[in-house]
Amino acid sequence: MYFATLASGSSGNAICVGEGNRSLLVDCGITAKRVLTNLKMIDIAAPQLEGIIITHEHSDHVKGAGILARKLKIPIYATAGIWQEIETVLGDINSEQKRIIDRDIYLSGMDVKLFPTSHDSRESYGLKITGKTHTLGIATDSGIVTEEMHRNLRGCDAYVVEANHDLETLWHGRYPYYLKKRVSGDAGHLSNVQLAEALTEWLGENTQKVVLAHLSEENNTPQMALSTVVEMLRNSQVKKKCANLKIRVAPRHYPHELITLG
Repeated sequence: MYFATLASGSSGNAICVGEGNRSLLVDCGITAKRVLTNLKMIDIAAPQLEGIIITHEHSDHVKGAGILARKLKIPIYATAGIWQEIETVLGDINSEQKRIIDRDIYLSGMDVKLFPTSHDSRESYGLKITGKTHTLGIATDSGIVTEEMHRNLRGCDAYVVEANHDLETLWHGRYPYYLKKRVSGDAGHLSNVQLAEALTEWLGENTQKVVLAHLSEENNTPQMALSTVVEMLRNSQVKKKCANLKIRVAPRHYPHELITLG
């Protein structure tokens, strides 16, 4: 199994996940042109993409999905509730490309399980993607760590997970009060500390990689997110349990290097 973020943050999100010569896209919140450019940068051929899974309806997760689906003639997968929110935004999507899903699908040779997160959208989901030998957990928009997140994200081989903000930086920053409340609320985004606390419960001896994603450009920095998470994990039992763990930060506008699990 391999994966890479193609873009990450409020300006746009997309994650490529695959095995062999088959892959899928989780969200498409950047232009189709940028997706294709960024895939090329990590040596993934566009024809390998077999579908796009949408986690929720916010524009930084769906903006380019319609155009990309039409260009590559691939389906878009989303729950019925999400489809009701995004259909007019995507443009003309034919019936073969519109795939309504519940919680579990099989795509690109991998099992994909959806589980709810807590975000200020009609519906919002994280994913557990299971290949032949490895699992990847994805959760990038949630104000709290839900029981469903705990249940599904324990023991994955790798993660793409949200470390959106430093709480002190947020509350002393330039955002208006209502926006600070939204970001830090139960339906907002996870802070560096919230994520680190969750990782102490999720990580197993098999865990190889953690990619910190959806960082706020205003209320966080890659250095701040990385140092907070690493320090909190170092002070837990995780360091002993996960001797080969590597933690990285997803770039905002360009792809993370392709990570291959093995």
